[in-house]
Amino acid sequence: MKNRFSFVLPALFAAAIACLAQGCGVYSFSGAATSAKTIQVDPFFNNTDLAPANIAQNFTNKVKDYFQQNSSLRVVAENGELQIEGVVTRYDLTPMNTVPSTSTSTSAPSQQVFTAAQTRLTIMVKVNYVDNAEPKNSFKDKNFSFYQDFDSSLNFSDVQDDLETRIFAQILIDIFNATVANW
Repeated sequence: MKNRFSFVLPALFAAAIACLAQGCGVYSFSGAATSAKTIQVDPFFNNTDLAPANIAQNFTNKVKDYFQQNSSLRVVAENGELQIEGVVTRYDLTPMNTVPSTSTSTSAPSQQVFTAAQTRLTIMVKVNYVDNAEPKNSFKDKNFSFYQDFDSSLNFSDVQDDLETRIFAQILIDIFNATVANW
């Protein structure tokens, strides 16, 4: 015979979770900890020499999509309770993990030539964030950056989109955590 109270614990647990979710009002299960209902995402700008011309527009769209998918915030064109804007300030390719080259130089036989085994793409975004509901959460000129390494034997244009996608994914998580998740 089953214990007649076996249904009580799951029911109490579910009721407790429901009460907490209703009572809190500022925390959602998505991780957003804000009472705001709207966010205004102004266009980001590109202030780099090497980045593709459309990088700022692509990043702006990714910010809007990320906030819509990961919070209950509604993106508005103006007068948002939360406001975010920024500038792509860095887009660099850096040689990494140098190794001796297999080719020899005839002009300097005594010097060993090194080549990069990997190249690092680094992207940095400077963000301004205004929280009209909780002004103490606002910040100005905060940098968010991330990088990805790739094999130097690959053509950069063949891997560029994938690298940017992975870098943006981490930067978006960091921006989200610094703004509405209050991490």
